[in-house]
Parts: sequence; structure tokens; C-alpha cells
Amino acid sequence: MPTAFDQTLAAIDALHAEDPRATNLADGTSMPQELAYAQRMSEWLERVHDAPDEVLRLAVRAQHLQRWLVPRDEYPEGRVGYLTWRRDQGKRAGETTAQLMRDAGYAAEEADRAATIIGKKGLGRDPDVQALEDCACLVFLENYFADFSRKIEHDHMVRIVQMTWRKMSPRAHELALALPMSDASLALVKEALGAE
Repeated sequence: MPTAFDQTLAAIDALHAEDPRATNLADGTSMPQELAYAQRMSEWLERVHDAPDEVLRLAVRAQHLQRWLVPRDEYPEGRVGYLTWRRDQGKRAGETTAQLMRDAGYAAEEADRAATIIGKKGLGRDPDVQALEDCACLVFLENYFADFSRKIEHDHMVRIVQMTWRKMSPRAHELALALPMSDASLALVKEALGAE
């Protein structure tokens, strides 16, 4: 019989697999975009946290749960619209994950804790929330940064890198600087960090 963790993880991944958007992987295959993102998040967690517990592992896996259901363009343009959309996404993903956990047999406190982590309440003070944020930043830098930076005006992209960097822990900084990057991406990061 599957454990509560295995049951919840399978339920989370089943929802990820419903994402109608696909992403191409390095091996030439494709996968639902959200499922690929979730797997990348889990892989990074093993590097940013020495001993993540089940609740943190589930929260990290579910951070973007069903994000495609509420597209960004349903909110106003600009920073306030973006932050409102992101907050609402985190709340919804947290509530859905908590329900999946309760359905699998987790205690209400554990389910609520996962929702808190996904909602990023306590960033900079809560080590589990920081671990989730580190994973999100590293997934972005490793998989989406190069393409994203080609679409965004240069000075705005420098500010995005600076904001991303401020949200990361020292351990995540070390991991980020060890990522393979194109010359253009590396130059952008160095400019943002004030390095030469």
C-alpha cells in the first residue's frame, strides 16, 4: 500500500501532467511543462537542503500546481498585477496541495505547513520557505534565464537578476555561479552583481 507521501506525490504529478503546454527536454523528448518544472524543483531541493522532510518535498514539488489554469494575462500589466497573480497562484496551489495531503492521511498541521511554504510566507526567516525559493531561482537560472533575457529589455533584465539574487541564500548563490551559462548570460549576471 502506498505511503501518504507517495500517494500525495502521485496526485500532484497527475495534476502537473494535465498541463496542456509542453516543454522540450534536452534529450529531445517533450513533457507537460508543469511536470518538467516540478521535477526540476525536486532535483534542486536535494542540492540546496541537506535533509528535506516530506512536507518540504511535497511543497517544492507542488509550487506551480495547475498554474496554467489562471494565465498571467488575466491580471493587469505591470509589477502590481504580476505580484497579485503570483500571490493568488501560491494561495491556490497551497490550498490544493493541502487538500491532497489531507486526503492521503496527513495531519491538518502538516497540510497547512505545506500551504504556508508554497505561499512563501516567511521568506528570509523560514528555512523551508527559503529552500523553496532557492529551488525556484535556480530552476529559472538554469532552464529559463537565457531565453527570457532575450525577450526583456537589458536594464530591466539586470534588475530582475538583482532581485532574484537578493531572494537567494548564500548556498544558492554558490550553486548559481557554478551553472553553465552562455557568454551573454554570464555577462548579464556579472553586470547585475557588479562583478567585472
